[in-house]
Amino acid sequence: MDNTTLLQIAKEYGSPVYVYDADKITAQYKRLTKAFKNVNSLRLNYAVKALSNISVLKLFNSLGSGLDTVSIQEVQLGLKAGFKPEDIIFTPNGVSLEEIENVAKLGVQINIDNLSILEQFGTKHPKIPVCIRINPHVMAGGNTNISVGHIDSKFGISIHQIPLLLRIVENTGMNINGIHMHTGSDILDIDVFLYASEILFETAKNFPNLDFIDFGSGFKVPYKAGDIETNIEELGKKLSKRFNEFSKEYGKELTLAFEPGKFLVSEAGVFLAKVNVVKQTTSTVFAQVDSGFNHLIRPMLYGSQHDIVNISNPTGRERFYSVVGYICETDTFANNRRINEINEGDILCFKNAGAYCFTMASNYNSRYRPAEVLIYKGKSHLIRKRETFEDIIHNQVEIAI
Repeated sequence: MDNTTLLQIAKEYGSPVYVYDADKITAQYKRLTKAFKNVNSLRLNYAVKALSNISVLKLFNSLGSGLDTVSIQEVQLGLKAGFKPEDIIFTPNGVSLEEIENVAKLGVQINIDNLSILEQFGTKHPKIPVCIRINPHVMAGGNTNISVGHIDSKFGISIHQIPLLLRIVENTGMNINGIHMHTGSDILDIDVFLYASEILFETAKNFPNLDFIDFGSGFKVPYKAGDIETNIEELGKKLSKRFNEFSKEYGKELTLAFEPGKFLVSEAGVFLAKVNVVKQTTSTVFAQVDSGFNHLIRPMLYGSQHDIVNISNPTGRERFYSVVGYICETDTFANNRRINEINEGDILCFKNAGAYCFTMASNYNSRYRPAEVLIYKGKSHLIRKRETFEDIIHNQVEIAI
């Protein structure tokens, strides 16, 4: 995705626009499978919530991936993209028993993360295989917004509730075929992750009929020059060895499962926005783009830093800019960032925009959500049209006033 290609895409499809590189997605998928090549049975379930465009899902299906879903709508997207029900796992949080039952009717693997629903589902459907999500009470990174394994998290069943969990399983006679954990995003310390894995192994010993153990994901990717990332190769070597040992102890060949999202698509995506205005105040030079947190909310919501490049003037003299949007709220993408000199009409490229970017977009201020483009086999393909005013009012119902 060189500057010339991206500028052509912005010209052809307009701005703002999300652009994804199929080759990068494929490379990340193969890198992860290679890291765990010593495991006899590996299953990668792509986390749909990261980037849910159906064309991207079809790409993952062609790679042999499974899917990790969190809503019945994501399950339906996966089925429409060609995935078999048995290749999809449903890992919701706080949904109704009715939604879980409707997904189960589709033949999808169910993953339950609370005792109340576990007991209700097990009582009504004891023969349907169920995975259980455990909260190991281990922090993955320092940000509690993206770390979901800590003790105050709403996700998972606490390891301290295992005795009660086992009583529910015994009383209902339900079939537990998987154990799962997800500590959250931005895993920095592999030893901490391995420590959490030992908790999961210990929990697994309580269930004699497991088919798989799901270790979640949360692998960190670099967001700026010099940024750190999860050492996938080291994790693969250490966890594979330990997993193979545990499978032997367990007396059955188990499948090692992951549910990567950000790792697979984040670096494969960029977001292109045009500079509407360069505005200088007494202390700051603002570059105001034709977008806002309605299109890319991560910097405002999580404090994430996306590298921003002026692809219209990549060799220009660097100056300090605060890049902001056109929403009538504080929608600051970057404060006093060194960027090659910006002029009105220039196209800015936001890196690492493949994960949790378009999927979190909205119509705030009644703005349209942007188009999406996939570069596949050397050609750019429009995979989502830019919204129109008709899309904004499509489901609104006017009454006589």
